[in-house]
Amino acid sequence: MNGVQPSSDLTVSPRSPSAVVLAESAAVRIAEIAAAEGKPLMLRVAVDGGGCSGFQYRLELVEEAEPDDLRVERDGQAALVDPVSLPFLTGSEIAFVDELAGAQFVVRNPNAASSCGCGVSFSI
Repeated sequence: MNGVQPSSDLTVSPRSPSAVVLAESAAVRIAEIAAAEGKPLMLRVAVDGGGCSGFQYRLELVEEAEPDDLRVERDGQAALVDPVSLPFLTGSEIAFVDELAGAQFVVRNPNAASSCGCGVSFSI
């Protein structure tokens, strides 16, 4: 992938090895939250500097995409990644886990050399 196209023009195939993938578990959870809220929602995944390991994930539910967002879809649901965060997330899977320790969206990132115990911050 040489560049990021506007979200209206670019949807990544989940089969692409360099793509960001939205797991079925995340798509199901986004749909559940949107239904409970009574409006369509998308999950924005961004990478910010900071956290205990150098970078941290920022996850939020939004109603609209920015013009330059990468839009990743599965089962009618979408995750959005901004072009600045994309190099840090290439090859990642966005999932939702519901475990004894809690329920949350997680990023399974092959680019992360290490991460903190909470799973929110990482280093490259």
